[in-house]
Amino acid sequence: MKTSLKFFMLPILLMGSIMLTGAEVPYLTGRVNDYAQILSSETNQLLTEILKAHENRTSNQIVVLTIPTLDGEGIEEYAVDVFEEWKLGQKGIDNGILIVVVPNDRRMRIEVGYGLEPTLTDGMAGQIIQTVMTPRFKNGDYDGGIMDGARAVIDVLEGGELPDRAGGDRSTTRSNDGFFEGPDLSLRERILIGAFIFGIIGLFTVIGILTPTGGWFLYFFLIPFWAMFPIVVVGSGGAFICLVIYLIGFPVAKLFVRNSKWYKKAKKDIRKKGRASIGGFRFTSGGSGGSWSSGSSSFSGGGGSSGGGGASGSW
Repeated sequence: MKTSLKFFMLPILLMGSIMLTGAEVPYLTGRVNDYAQILSSETNQLLTEILKAHENRTSNQIVVLTIPTLDGEGIEEYAVDVFEEWKLGQKGIDNGILIVVVPNDRRMRIEVGYGLEPTLTDGMAGQIIQTVMTPRFKNGDYDGGIMDGARAVIDVLEGGELPDRAGGDRSTTRSNDGFFEGPDLSLRERILIGAFIFGIIGLFTVIGILTPTGGWFLYFFLIPFWAMFPIVVVGSGGAFICLVIYLIGFPVAKLFVRNSKWYKKAKKDIRKKGRASIGGFRFTSGGSGGSWSSGSSSFSGGGGSSGGGGASGSW
């Protein structure tokens, strides 16, 4: 009898232990961790840039996490677990903030590190949730709710109080300043970032135009780079113009240089000698000798901790 009772109780205990585990803490991939897949790629990219710029200015580390459901676990306990696992904020300063959104459970929370609790109080965090994020979420606008919520948090941290426009009708993904829509960058930052971006893809574009071999491969290879990278500097409108200019300009330039004497000579040298030199660049018939590699994200927490300060809400 006792043996049969043990076998009867064992599945119940196992099921109970599984239910008590709740949601797991996911891997920290960056400043925006959209595991619920509710953010557009444009919002994800722009929000990442905004949070990065704030961290560069203040050292405060703000991270966003979306997860479909918590499987019955309380959002307060889960947020603390994530905060401690990711170690958000700088060690000894504890200036980290975690914004958690759980769409299937219709729950959210702003978890605040020890060091920022005097600036972003529980009341302010609750006000941001109620007046900024909740109205957007009720309309199904996750992009706007999370973007405006993060901006309101930044406004408090940098200004010390909630702005009058919190929860108002402002752009959720870009500034309305004409051609230079996109991330909130100063002119100096746009020039520096633009020099880096256009310098790299511009160099490879020139190589593709000049090289007698492999040039058309580079033409198609660079299309996504010309479509996306300029957004950071000139916004989506400017990036579209850059892409159109590239799509038309590259073939025109290619057709123009192919009739020049030096291009014909280089093409002839490659055919006979297997190599040619154009303007300091060396080309071979074996294809390009360059290579590209993409490193993994180096973003990580700084060793901060949270004591459970912040606020939660639902919609």
